[in-house]
Amino acid sequence: MEIIKKIELMQEVSDKWRRGGNIISCVPTMGFLHQGHVELLSVGREKGDRLIMTIFVNPTQFGPHEDYQRYPQDTEGDLDKARSAGVDAVFMPTVEKMYPDGFQSTVTVDNITQYLCGKSRPRHFAGVTVVVAKLFNITKPHLAIFGEKDYQQLVVIKQMVRDLNMDIDIIGVPTVREKDGLAMSSRNNYLSPEERLSALSLKKGLDFAKKMVAEGERDSAKIKNAVRELILSHPFTEIDYITICDTEKLTDMENIDRPSLLALAVRVGKTRLIDNIIVRTN
Repeated sequence: MEIIKKIELMQEVSDKWRRGGNIISCVPTMGFLHQGHVELLSVGREKGDRLIMTIFVNPTQFGPHEDYQRYPQDTEGDLDKARSAGVDAVFMPTVEKMYPDGFQSTVTVDNITQYLCGKSRPRHFAGVTVVVAKLFNITKPHLAIFGEKDYQQLVVIKQMVRDLNMDIDIIGVPTVREKDGLAMSSRNNYLSPEERLSALSLKKGLDFAKKMVAEGERDSAKIKNAVRELILSHPFTEIDYITICDTEKLTDMENIDRPSLLALAVRVGKTRLIDNIIVRTN
């Protein structure tokens, strides 16, 4: 496994692989890998001849009062997991190389970034799209793999790839969960034992909403209110949003008359967690 820190070298390696007729798959990460990341790597390994994983904690997608400075890191553990997953190259650039003095370009996706997390994190997706575009230009993959837990991010990246005619297939992988149902996230590491118990309210809320729909409820407001009450009945919880929306446009839906995304963001203590499911009427 190659560990590459220079942008030019990563581009040279990808060019060489492409000339050799290899299909390149890429899994962008911010490190501190968990089993959810390992599942993404497994899909990338299966679908590509060469697998690149990137590790880069991207400062432009963090707000001024978010956790950029304390985002968890475990580089050696990450590299061990990458080796075990069959990664061919790990690209680990520095902030100075990715955003040199004078950097001023943007990549912006409108509309779908105005909903869900975009409401409370207004600059977040502009940071995501510019860094992902850069990583794509550097690693030159044929396909890239992202988790469905970050559903809005997945939709935004798919939109960017379509709009900019990037010749890259974007593959979404279902959310990987802990045995107790908590969606795997690097930020779970922030939770105290008591907060972790309350964090299970996210999955409980999603399951309760799914049950309501299965029993015939179609009114989005009633479902969201029920989920809200359930989550707030647990200590340490503060709701950012609970949304039922179109799975592609991310626009709110008053009634569930087709497959819909139920997405939520909840602060448990100081930790902001997200989760989602697709609810269906049959």
